[in-house]
Amino acid sequence: MGGVNLTQLCPPGYSVQHQPRSGGRGGGVAVVYKDSIPLTRCPVPQSTMFECVHLRVGDRDRLGILLVYRPPRCTTVSPPELAEVVSGLALESRRLIVLGDFNVHAEANLSGAAQDFMAAMATMGLSQLISGPTHSAGHTLDLVFCQGWEEGGGVEELTIAPLPWTDHHLIRFRLTAPPNLCRGGGPKMVRPRRLMDPEGFLTALGEFPASSAGDPVDALVSLWNGEMTRAIDTIAPERPLSSNRAKPAPWFTEELAAMKRKKRELECVWRSEYNESDRTRLGSYLRAYAAAIKAARRVHLAANIASAQNRPAALFRVIRGLLTPTNQGGSPDNSAARCEAFARFFADKVALIRSDFDTILTAVSEDVTSAPACPVLLDSFQLVELEDVDKILGEARPTTCILDPCPSWLVREARGGLAEWVKVVVNASLWEGKFPASLKMAVIKPLLKKPSLDPTQFGNFRPISNLPYLGKVLEHVVASQLQGFLVDTDFLDPAQSGFRPGHGTETALVALVDDLRRELDRGSVSLLVLLDLSAAFDTVDHGILLGRLAGMGLGGTVLQWLHSFLECRSQMVSLRDACSASQPLTCGVPQGSVLSPMLFNIYMKPLGEIIRSFGVRCHLYADDVQLCHSFPPVTKEAVQVLNRCLAAVSDWMNPDKTEVLLVSRKAEQGIGLQPVLDGVTLPLKAQVRSLGVILDSSLSLEPQVSAVARGAFAQLKLVRQLRPYLGKPDLATVVHALVTSRLDYCNALYVGLPLKTVRKLQLVQREAARLITGAAFRERTTPLLRQLHWLPISYRAQFKVLALAYKALNGSGPAYLSERVSRYDPPRSLRSSDEALLAVPSASQVRLAGTRDRAFSVVAPRLWNALPIEVRQAPSLLSFRRKVKTWLWGQAFE
Repeated sequence: MGGVNLTQLCPPGYSVQHQPRSGGRGGGVAVVYKDSIPLTRCPVPQSTMFECVHLRVGDRDRLGILLVYRPPRCTTVSPPELAEVVSGLALESRRLIVLGDFNVHAEANLSGAAQDFMAAMATMGLSQLISGPTHSAGHTLDLVFCQGWEEGGGVEELTIAPLPWTDHHLIRFRLTAPPNLCRGGGPKMVRPRRLMDPEGFLTALGEFPASSAGDPVDALVSLWNGEMTRAIDTIAPERPLSSNRAKPAPWFTEELAAMKRKKRELECVWRSEYNESDRTRLGSYLRAYAAAIKAARRVHLAANIASAQNRPAALFRVIRGLLTPTNQGGSPDNSAARCEAFARFFADKVALIRSDFDTILTAVSEDVTSAPACPVLLDSFQLVELEDVDKILGEARPTTCILDPCPSWLVREARGGLAEWVKVVVNASLWEGKFPASLKMAVIKPLLKKPSLDPTQFGNFRPISNLPYLGKVLEHVVASQLQGFLVDTDFLDPAQSGFRPGHGTETALVALVDDLRRELDRGSVSLLVLLDLSAAFDTVDHGILLGRLAGMGLGGTVLQWLHSFLECRSQMVSLRDACSASQPLTCGVPQGSVLSPMLFNIYMKPLGEIIRSFGVRCHLYADDVQLCHSFPPVTKEAVQVLNRCLAAVSDWMNPDKTEVLLVSRKAEQGIGLQPVLDGVTLPLKAQVRSLGVILDSSLSLEPQVSAVARGAFAQLKLVRQLRPYLGKPDLATVVHALVTSRLDYCNALYVGLPLKTVRKLQLVQREAARLITGAAFRERTTPLLRQLHWLPISYRAQFKVLALAYKALNGSGPAYLSERVSRYDPPRSLRSSDEALLAVPSASQVRLAGTRDRAFSVVAPRLWNALPIEVRQAPSLLSFRRKVKTWLWGQAFE
């Protein structure tokens, strides 16, 4: 190049990696790259048969690039040395690109050395991407091979174009790199967590200024954000952090780092002399280093599990972080343009669904406005005290939003000194009846619904709202007072089980299956229709919701505060450091909000009333609706009643996700019973999934048990990977969280099932016991279950039924379960009157043995009456559970 350095030819912001020719002038290969790409040059054997340079992008084994040039004098022989170099790189790299001028005639009719070379590359899993001529003579000499992009991405938009100043053509393509390879335009600004001391934070913050106590709530929130930002900047100012910087494992301590340095010293000593004594000393130290790593990892995992012991959600996050890879379910592109595209997609989806609601919303609005006025029962909130604020800050999940001035966990840790600040803001908001405007912005984090779905399709993502922490604290205060009002007035739909204390998916399913079993016992046919609401939370009409709130007796500053909470909200989409523009929200309640589930239940109350007006029973859990219509098999006209009911609620529903199950003794009884929704005949299915439980037409629950057993066993195989790093107590905690919890979910439905069905679950429980205790494969498991104090599967089902019965009898369970059990009232005074017995349905009321053994309304009284009197008369649920488990354990093992 006339004495000119290649670096001097690079434009600003670019660098070059050059491998000169070993002999003579000129020649060699070079790569020019942008400085923002974390590219590292790696040594590679050189040869007289080719010239090459090996580059690594990102981590050591993530992406390798090998640029090759073979002189024309070497084209008559096969390049074995090059194949050996490529084979080594192919084994150590997850993804590999091999490209350059190979001077191999790779046209369609391969022969000789070219055929051998292409076969060797194909053997190593490298695919050749060039399909046209790359030389002015019409030959294919320049090639591009790739490996490791089987799951998508890789080389895209490949083009070949001739150049006027050379006989070789220009090959251009776009390489879709794996995530986290590029720095993305600069360092990321972070705050060192080690500097965030709660006491230092409070010192920097200072006392709440008494002169601001009477300011409006918006001014107080502005003061909060400003002072919090100033304090966090004082103790932990932002610092640049290179995104390609390797993050050490959290369990990698300073002692391990010192041992690692010592290990490298011993390696260097051994490699310098290759002395046998040095090798022995190195091997001994390697074993000690591996043991230290294992011990450090065990201590770290045990501490994390212990910290989340009484918090199931936190425990699941810890365990999932150990068993699942990071960056799963992420987006392949995190640019601002993609954020804008996500924002438009979510907005258009809601607008499209809302356009179909115009008719029903108009009718419902008229119904709300014409409803008789209800006297105001709650017109003001109770102001909070310091103790209330401290309790809420301690219990609220410290999820940090990018709009928060400081990390939420720091607010919780320093709550003793921040309670006064929060109290003033909360009481000002409650007194004024106004939700602060600066807390109404929601940050949407698109979450892939399933890891197997295509991340390029926006419809496969679920919009998750992240809200400012102070706003959620405010919502906690309002939600606690509003919940008490709902309990006192009994306003919510009695069949609604979503987000209500004492209610849940299990109570709803127990009631549903009990209804189906009792109707099956009477010889009736039942149609179970599972309805799905379209974008339920996002399409709530604010006017109708406020009408519902006023109709239930809210007024004054309470109604004014809720109106302020709903109006003028906005949202933006965030993907890592990129954000979309803010978009206004004219409808819906924010997902991720504390108040939204409660407001949604209030909004949806008329749906149950509409369904029951047709004589159709229903069970609801938030936006999941189960319709159950039973009738004699000879009454074919009864399905028309269900059709009219579906027509009345069709505008609320998504027909594509509606499923129908026929529950009957004979399959042929379902002929001609297909219901119709929105003009579409709904086919009858052999089984459906309702609230996570698979129901079949005969209620045998065999598909459900098989699915649970498969899922629990798969989780057990994952947990086995953690066994070397966990002690027995921590291993038991993980097994309970991932395996036992699956076996126990809705296990009240398993009571009375045949042994051949329950045996599948029992097998999983036995293997879990062997895993925890370290027992051999052939060792009997009954002593292991006794050692762990685990009830067998059938007894666990009885335990759940009895616990639900206790709640139903003592008013802590749903009303629809309390209606299914009643105290035994003898016709005359007997000693059994004081024994807290339950009335058991007679043989004339229950004809089938399956119903007597499995229906909650029948089996719960029978199991209850078998308990000792001191167990039935337990003063609290905790005491009852302990006594019942002890009694059942004795029944199972003694």
